[in-house]
Amino acid sequence: MRRGRKIRRTQERQEAGLLAQLRRPPGGRDARIMLLTQALDRAGTGVWAASSVLYFTFVVGLDAGQLGLLLGAAGVAGIAGSPLAGHLADRFQVRTLLIGCHLIRLAALGALLLVTDFRLLLLLFAVTHLGDRAAKTLEMLFATRVAGERRSTYQALSRSSANAGYALGAGLAAIGLAVGTRGAYQVLILANALSFLIAAVLVWRTREPRGGGLVVARPGAEAGAPASGAGPWRDRGYLRFVLLDIPMNLDDSIIGVGLPLWLVGHTTAPHALIPAFLVINTVLVVALQLRVSARVPDARRAAGAVAVYGLLTLACCVFLAAAPAGGVWAASAALLTAAVLATAAELMRSVSSWELAVSLAPREARASYLGVAGMAQSVQKSAGPLLLTGAVMAAGPAGWLALGAGVAGLSLVQRRASLRRLDRLTAAPAPAVPAASAPAAPAPGADTA
Repeated sequence: MRRGRKIRRTQERQEAGLLAQLRRPPGGRDARIMLLTQALDRAGTGVWAASSVLYFTFVVGLDAGQLGLLLGAAGVAGIAGSPLAGHLADRFQVRTLLIGCHLIRLAALGALLLVTDFRLLLLLFAVTHLGDRAAKTLEMLFATRVAGERRSTYQALSRSSANAGYALGAGLAAIGLAVGTRGAYQVLILANALSFLIAAVLVWRTREPRGGGLVVARPGAEAGAPASGAGPWRDRGYLRFVLLDIPMNLDDSIIGVGLPLWLVGHTTAPHALIPAFLVINTVLVVALQLRVSARVPDARRAAGAVAVYGLLTLACCVFLAAAPAGGVWAASAALLTAAVLATAAELMRSVSSWELAVSLAPREARASYLGVAGMAQSVQKSAGPLLLTGAVMAAGPAGWLALGAGVAGLSLVQRRASLRRLDRLTAAPAPAVPAASAPAAPAPGADTA
């Protein structure tokens, strides 16, 4: 009953409003500083994302093959960033590591302004993406520590502020792109580099709790840890979760790659509709993330949200498959509906993936486990666009239907596997009970007594 009242109070606080929550986030002053840091960092990322390809093409002079190799190498380097950050966070302060990531990104991006040799560009761009993925994992670890039981609320605030910052950065980049000169592109890169410098200063002002890489967890999810001593790379149950989490991130590629390319190559919808996909995604995430998180207060609800993710992705793919069959208006309506459904899936993923990654990991090695979990999003960012362009869209509408059915099926497998692991964690005997006085059967509430 006490837990039920606590959940209701948490939901009431979460529903109090985005601005009020941003002023008083879980974790207090340090969380507020980190949320501002993430918003500024993502604003710089928005500037870079909107201008980098054009910079490398028109200013540096890379051809399509070189550009593809550059982006591919960066994606591979990004995959290594998450487990590396998690491994180091078990040994050093997350705050210190995060400052280091921002400074490394600052140095690498600043050097891009002075380098034209392709091999050096390849190295610097890979380092930038390595630091980017490592920073995101460290931000998650920091949030898990300072927010404690209310980490789902913090995650919602983080996504809302980050999306707002990203949209602001993309808007600022549009001004530089309209000018189109070499100097304008360089100013955009400097703006992104400046965001890293400010982020490092802001993180320096935070006060991380002592304790190395250990993080605060939700009561009731700590009682046991299968294969905790072996580490994440030998924990088959956790690796299965990470592997299944890769297709649970495909909404990112559907919104960023699938929708625009499907519109251009297979429908009669106007090309001017493409910016609307980003607008829909940004507005809905900022407006609804907090409310969605309020309805997923624990790990078991998060497992249920995984199944909802699969159904929403299936519905999105159905509308994408139907879009080529209609005229201009029907195709436009189908694509806009698909964008809404993909965003709804993203909202489900944002509250399920992180919560399960934390709750399914053993407390004593949570930093390294979360580092491995962060690989799922990085792998999807590298493999997802190739899957959509090389297989799904090449197969036509049937490809979309197959993708949706596959994701829906895997989401049910993920839900079932996550619930089973949670059952094992909560049913395991508490280690503090002496063997001589231990009861015949473990008491489910012993760890919270």
